[in-house]
Amino acid sequence: MVTAKLSSPAAARLAPSAGSARRASRVRVRASGGSYADELVSTAKTVASPGRGILAIDESSATCGKRLASIGLDNTEVNRQAYRQLLLTTAGLGEYISGAILFEETLYQSTTDGKTFVDVLKDQNIMPGIKVDKGLVPLPGSNNESWCQGLDGLASRCAEYYKQGARFAKWRTVVSIPCGPTALAVKEAAWGLARYAAIAQDNGLVPIVEPEILLDGDHGIERTLEVAEKVWSEVFFYLAENNVLFEGILLKPSMVTPGAEHKEKASPEAIAKNTLTMLRRRVPPAVPGIMFLSGGQSELEATMNLNAMNQSANPWHVSFSYARALQNSVLKTWQGQPENIEAAQKALLVRAKANSLAQLGSYTGEGESDEAKKGMFQKGYTY
Repeated sequence: MVTAKLSSPAAARLAPSAGSARRASRVRVRASGGSYADELVSTAKTVASPGRGILAIDESSATCGKRLASIGLDNTEVNRQAYRQLLLTTAGLGEYISGAILFEETLYQSTTDGKTFVDVLKDQNIMPGIKVDKGLVPLPGSNNESWCQGLDGLASRCAEYYKQGARFAKWRTVVSIPCGPTALAVKEAAWGLARYAAIAQDNGLVPIVEPEILLDGDHGIERTLEVAEKVWSEVFFYLAENNVLFEGILLKPSMVTPGAEHKEKASPEAIAKNTLTMLRRRVPPAVPGIMFLSGGQSELEATMNLNAMNQSANPWHVSFSYARALQNSVLKTWQGQPENIEAAQKALLVRAKANSLAQLGSYTGEGESDEAKKGMFQKGYTY
């Protein structure tokens, strides 16, 4: 008799027979991470260090091209390299930034002086990270939702990235509240994140677990909280099923906010209250770091909301992993002109320091520019 092999997420919940249960009791399951376990814990703690957070510059070549086009530059490797060199060679960045998520192209690039970007980061005590997913595609059978591809070949890619110097990884999938979200989409997101996390740990990379709940929609903050709790309960169920070492992961959640088109904005205090409620209900204290994404908030909003969450003690390091909320002012200051590099780097330090203070709960918001107050939400945003 041929027995079908169960490999879907649903199979994990099927009750075993008495015979299989007895056999399973004799099986020793090796926790993900294996020989890398101590290093994974050390890496996660280094990234989740006081007053520091993550600079996310892992935009695909196409998305980086959109950023460059906003200041009149062509999407060429030379221009992408020049922009990322500006960011990564900023003197003093390591005081506020503990990790940088890179796109594959950037991981293997060097400065115009021939120094690898990996070494540039290491010299500032910044951990190099790498985006490992292969992007979003339509999810058949769903309500116009997406799933994240990239598990095929992931183990070998992670092994190569580790050799190149990367020490943590990022995988982004999304959940849309206006589309439901359907149970299928939530389960697919959670299962994919868990499989990725186990594979990354098995190859020495701390996985950043990122199910982004998109800002799209006109729903209130209560609905966002409801969905966030459902998503994170599924994520941690499957992380546990895949024997992921919780002390060796980092989370990259969305803040619990109203939909971007909701008629009323929420205060930083309300956002902090709802976000921390969700985290305390769903995230084990073993997880070392919560590195929030900005998700289209303005630079100022992202910083103020983070600061509000650090007004009392948390069981985790509550910090940031921002892309647009660290880069927007930088790009507009640079404008692709060599003579503006120093000013652009100063703009990066201003934003990095502001979020460092927010991580410590001591940001005041004084002296912020009008540019920092501009929202960056884009409906249906992809990258």
